[in-house]
Amino acid sequence: MFCFSVLVQGQNSYEIKGRVLLENEGLPYVSVYIKGSSIGAITDDDGFFVLKNVELGTHEIVASFVGYKTIEKSVDVSEAIENLNFNMVYDESLDEIVVTGTLKAVSRLESPVPVEVYSPAFFKKNPTPNLFEALQNVNGVRPQLNCNVCNTGDVHINGLEGPYTLVLIDGMPIVSGLSTVYGLSGIPNFLIEQIEIVKGPASSLYGSEAVGGLINIITKLPENAPIVFADSFVTGWGEVNVDAGFKTKVGEKTTMLFGTNYFTYNNKVDNNNDNFTDLTLQDRISIFNKWDFKRKDNKVLSLAGRFFYEDRWGGELQWNKSFRGGDEVYGESIYTTRYAFLGKYELPIDEKIDFQFSYSDHDQNSVYGNTTYLAQQRIGFGQFVWDKPLEKHDLLFGVAIRYNYYNDNTTATLHPDEVTIPSLFVQDEIKLTNKQNLLLGIRYDYDERHGFILTPRIAYKYKPTDNDIIRVNAGTGFRVVNLFTEEHAALTGARDVIIEEELDPEQSYNINVNYLKKWYTKKGMIFTFDTSLWYTHFTNAIVPDYDTNPNQIIYDNLDGYSTSKGLSLSLDAVLASGIRGSIGTTFQDVSQTEKGERTRQILTERFTGTWSLSYKNYPTNITIDYTGNLYGPMRLPTLGDLDPRQEFSPTWSIQNIQFTYDGFDNFEVYAGIKNLLNWTPNKGNPFIIARSDDPFDENVEFNSDGNVLATQDNPYALTFDPSYVYGPNQGIRAFFGLRYTLN
Repeated sequence: MFCFSVLVQGQNSYEIKGRVLLENEGLPYVSVYIKGSSIGAITDDDGFFVLKNVELGTHEIVASFVGYKTIEKSVDVSEAIENLNFNMVYDESLDEIVVTGTLKAVSRLESPVPVEVYSPAFFKKNPTPNLFEALQNVNGVRPQLNCNVCNTGDVHINGLEGPYTLVLIDGMPIVSGLSTVYGLSGIPNFLIEQIEIVKGPASSLYGSEAVGGLINIITKLPENAPIVFADSFVTGWGEVNVDAGFKTKVGEKTTMLFGTNYFTYNNKVDNNNDNFTDLTLQDRISIFNKWDFKRKDNKVLSLAGRFFYEDRWGGELQWNKSFRGGDEVYGESIYTTRYAFLGKYELPIDEKIDFQFSYSDHDQNSVYGNTTYLAQQRIGFGQFVWDKPLEKHDLLFGVAIRYNYYNDNTTATLHPDEVTIPSLFVQDEIKLTNKQNLLLGIRYDYDERHGFILTPRIAYKYKPTDNDIIRVNAGTGFRVVNLFTEEHAALTGARDVIIEEELDPEQSYNINVNYLKKWYTKKGMIFTFDTSLWYTHFTNAIVPDYDTNPNQIIYDNLDGYSTSKGLSLSLDAVLASGIRGSIGTTFQDVSQTEKGERTRQILTERFTGTWSLSYKNYPTNITIDYTGNLYGPMRLPTLGDLDPRQEFSPTWSIQNIQFTYDGFDNFEVYAGIKNLLNWTPNKGNPFIIARSDDPFDENVEFNSDGNVLATQDNPYALTFDPSYVYGPNQGIRAFFGLRYTLN
């Protein structure tokens, strides 16, 4: 009976042989498999494949290779098939469309301004509850935590502090100042079309704050979003993150997109045994709603709104809300409420003129121990942009107005800071030859506090071949500083804030040289090499001085200059079917020179590295993602010569692995481990938070000059200080998630 069954099975199964071709040459490493089964094969060096034990019937045969369009063929199997061929075609969608560099939608390869593009698939490799954490795997970009207790932070680009980074949503500057830390939280992954990052000044188009670079979060058009989407994961620490949303038609000409994010973490963990929470406890909800209206001649009309609320606290383990604002038990508690509204309207005329507008209202109710910080910020923005292409000129004209209102309860803000800044800008991209383009731009702003401000820019692009691009960009930047929206250490009461003179705007000059090359091998591999060399010179920079007095933060205008210079390299590769990877590194030197003395900037690493490696086994529908980063030593804010904590951080790395199964209809299941090396910053340090056992400095003694005295109870002459932080305190943890998408 056994022999008979084997004979029958052999008589009812066949082989399918064939070849996968690219431009009439065999393409190796292509996955060829039967859809819905575990039968599959990888093409050999000449592109040939064999599928064995194929049963009678009609089957969908799939040829899949990263970087090329997936091809499906329906095959009726009634006998062995000897010559089933596939002709692969390069997926042109990989040439991303970008808008951030020039305010025009162009191919990334054609943009005179270097723009890095990241899709939602990039962030799925290491799922995080917010984009702030997700940016840890972007070369040259580092999420910086600014407090061990409340875990707020900012984003550094090319070594420059977070306030120099402008965060946009759909091109609108509604995230700045007080709200910068929250701009990258609570945005569901499925709502994001792509994230564009420009490194270097972009003030000529976007005004103040775009000195170090900008991050533009571009949301999906409602018609391009899934019908229903849900994604939720939990971690071994007890974090729960839920994204959900849907789109629907409202009438014949309107499409509505709705999305929400909820994150909660309520588990007190103290692995470093300092009686303080290692990770801030949080409850956060964010709601996003976008409307797209069909108009005559495909004119654009879109409206979007966002609501954000968060309750976060960190501190001593015995803290609860009854201690909020008191001096018995130390805790940092922040209530944040934020509304935002934005839209775009294309005028119903022959010329392409857009009106873009946004408004945001941000309210922060917070306490840091017994220090209360209450702040409100409102930002209104509107601009007309006229896109006028001519024969060899691609012109852009704009007029904008920005209203900013800021008020808080600190002594630095005796009266609300209210200013309206009108702006004009013009840009001309000139086609010099078929291979050369020159972009000229200038922006004019009027700030009643500082007068007229001009920010010019120039960009040159040379494309010697279809796959080689050389870009040279130069420009200026300016920024008006608001200390209490940017400097967390100024709020905790751990250090006194000393402002020695009226602070002038920061001003900078920048040059960036970029080279990008793509090449394709005859074996189907695709490589993209991108390198940039930059230099930024600040004629005035407001740099916090932590060194002169360990109990103070001193601010004044720079009597000298500040520089940021460096080199970044990145390589993206499609190596074989289902295998792709990327690696990047950045070397940088950020320093201030004042009165002839050069000082390395605090909390700035000399080098960083990022990498990712992905492999998908198509027959089993399993994808493995391995991601990681590496950060070099950075100078840390110690509290004097007796402080036993390390003056420089070690070289450290956070690495993650994830397994995803997508063999179910519409469902994906994923699981993995974060921080595989179980790295935390307390390793090698006697403690992280100074005087965590005396957070109100009740047992600290001072001399007549206000300096801390070393005593038996305080041998290192320290005060309470949670600002010694350069990385997350969260160690190794597992995670598990489920994702549903209905297109």
